[in-house]
Amino acid sequence: MITTALIEKNIGISKDYNNFELQKAIGEKDILKANMIVHYFANNPKDNPITFSIASLFSYFSKLLTYHYLTDKSKNNVAASLKVNPYFVKDYEVSAAKYNVSKTVQVISLLRTYDMKSRAMVMSAAIPGDLLKELVFKSCIYKTPL
Repeated sequence: MITTALIEKNIGISKDYNNFELQKAIGEKDILKANMIVHYFANNPKDNPITFSIASLFSYFSKLLTYHYLTDKSKNNVAASLKVNPYFVKDYEVSAAKYNVSKTVQVISLLRTYDMKSRAMVMSAAIPGDLLKELVFKSCIYKTPL
């Protein structure tokens, strides 16, 4: 018998709290939604490991950087170049308007830094949820120097 508890156990509390929704929220600079997802991840670290979140965000922002350098930004060309379903091209268009090339490169650099910090957590007092919150803050609103 399928129950609500069984569904929550196997797929999580909501389709709104996953890495795809996190990357979309950060890509749109929807700070409230991103923070809600990160808060959920912080409270459920075994179900949402920080290394998986960072890898997912790295993939997204790497594709966004590629998007910036495409000369043909037609839907089909973008989908083929980024190896994504054409349905998701709009997400990259929205993110490209919010993150120029320089900011995209800064976010990729932040992801590298936080990936190293997350791997060194064992030797420090860092908490994965706090690292992810800080990463989201810096990616969405903090103006990092070049």
